[in-house]
Amino acid sequence: MSVFIDGETRVAVQGITGRDGSFHARQMIEYGTNVVAGVTPGKGGQRFDDAVPVFDTVEQAVEETGAEASVIFVPARFAADAVFEAADSGVGLVVCITEGLPVRDMMRVMPYLEERGVRLIGPNCPGLIVPGQAKIGILPGQIVREGAVGIVSRSGTLTYEVIHQLTTRGVGQSTCVGIGGDPIIGTDFVDCLRAFEEDGDTEAVVLIGEIGGTDEQVAARWATENLSKPLVGFIAGQTAPPGRRMGHAGAIISGSEGTAAEKMRTFEDLGIAVARRPSEIGEIVAGWMEEA
Repeated sequence: MSVFIDGETRVAVQGITGRDGSFHARQMIEYGTNVVAGVTPGKGGQRFDDAVPVFDTVEQAVEETGAEASVIFVPARFAADAVFEAADSGVGLVVCITEGLPVRDMMRVMPYLEERGVRLIGPNCPGLIVPGQAKIGILPGQIVREGAVGIVSRSGTLTYEVIHQLTTRGVGQSTCVGIGGDPIIGTDFVDCLRAFEEDGDTEAVVLIGEIGGTDEQVAARWATENLSKPLVGFIAGQTAPPGRRMGHAGAIISGSEGTAAEKMRTFEDLGIAVARRPSEIGEIVAGWMEEA
């Protein structure tokens, strides 16, 4: 089993002929992802690397190839329209790597997706990877290892660090999901925790949060009541000053609930393991897996 995608998922790449789209499409294909189509308006009929057919629209790509998921590598000013187009095409999953989407665009996007039952991961995220099966996005495939630890994270860079820590300790991952750090995102912590709870191949979960908002507290409370698997949390930005944005657009402290200290206190009060430093995550999880 896996979360959200597997080795059979048929993927279309929006923006496949652009700089970022072409680079990461090749990386996904090399990893083994079932990339069946590319989409670039005006370039329909071409073939990407003499292998992947390119279409003018996502609708055409879905009709011709049966694509089930789309990943977006287009500039921010076009990204919302790209999400709308993907949602109208019939795909069930959209992964938006693009950063810099205005909040007002996301306020239009989310109700549209919910009406159509389409899952969005992102925007401003690294995507997701199922080790040994497939990756959609920009997560580096060389650092993952097949295993039983699920990872959900607001921070792309910390996701890579934690994956590397676990892999070097011989602890593999079931699915790793970067949900993005913008104020409005599609799939959130609770969505991922629920999916990990239902995944028979996931035995433990790592949650990597950041300052700003209350999503981590909400996730911690949900996990206490619903997650039967061990969970460890880490909150980035423990020394961040109030009122200053750190990294992601959503990582800003505007009140006491958005601080790292408050988030960590919530985890501890609920009996959830908390790592004070990223290096502790590997130690905690490795200990769990050895006991199991």
